[in-house]
Amino acid sequence: MTSSASDDELPPIRTTGVGSWPGTDMMDAIKIAFAECPDLPYLPELPARGSYAQLIGRSTAFLAGLAVDLQPAGWRLTDASGRDHRLAISTLRNDLDLLEEHAQGYEGTVKLSVAGPWTLAAMMERPRGDRVLADSGARRDLSQSLAEGAAQLVAELVRRLPDVEPLIQLDEPMLPAVLAGTIATASGLSRHRAIESSEISGAIIYARERLAPTPVAVHCCAADPPIELLRLAGVSGVLLDIDQLSAADWDDVAATLEAGQWIGMGALPTDRMLGPDQVARRVLSSLRDLGLEPPVAARVVITPACGLASASRDDAVRALRTLRSAAQIVVEQLAD
Repeated sequence: MTSSASDDELPPIRTTGVGSWPGTDMMDAIKIAFAECPDLPYLPELPARGSYAQLIGRSTAFLAGLAVDLQPAGWRLTDASGRDHRLAISTLRNDLDLLEEHAQGYEGTVKLSVAGPWTLAAMMERPRGDRVLADSGARRDLSQSLAEGAAQLVAELVRRLPDVEPLIQLDEPMLPAVLAGTIATASGLSRHRAIESSEISGAIIYARERLAPTPVAVHCCAADPPIELLRLAGVSGVLLDIDQLSAADWDDVAATLEAGQWIGMGALPTDRMLGPDQVARRVLSSLRDLGLEPPVAARVVITPACGLASASRDDAVRALRTLRSAAQIVVEQLAD
């Protein structure tokens, strides 16, 4: 005789990777992501393949209607796509082919990540030099191009895998610096002015609305993440490095969870290996300090603090398995 779960039993706490993964074997990386993160698998990023597969280069493959080239100073908007941009596009297409091959018959959410509009604006140059961040029209064009391209990719993914529910993760490590006005100009002698929070949230809202009904989450592993701004912009979740959070940030974490959105708790540092018990204690300590009811606290998703590209393959697999074991411990403790 089998026992049935009680109505108040907590659901499993999900775990997932942030995105980047060691090595150059995409099929192997996809298989691991689905095997080790069964509740929230993702399409990994393999930056070891080259500049075209790193955060900014890979994200240029999402842009619709904009040409890009890799210059000595970095990625720049141009009149015609250069070799590295074409390579980024073809590589992303091949990655989607491999994802389609592996995920046939899979039903559930699959996460795809791309640099967000503000990190792209802070890192990419205009045709005549300096950052896209310096020009309001260029900022708008870039953010709209990204949203349109991401929407096209989601539509293609759904055509290929109709039972998959895509989730787009916008990686925004530069967002706090954009808000604070600490991004250096090309000369290095001054700083780009701080961007108004209304414009910041407007770009996030535009992407969210263009991608609807696909949910959009934002990953920001830097200090001073604008959690409240992102919550009010309507993102489905915010992924954070918990070692970067201040007391005020934790208040915003609580408000986000109570509002029904989820928080990605980057509780496993990438510079040292912790065991499941240690990761679980870090998560539980934070949640208990917030005084949240268990069903609200269980909205968290446990992740590494950042990407795992610098780890060995074995250590990266071990990290994902540690997260799954830690999540089971957290659920058990919250249910007590």
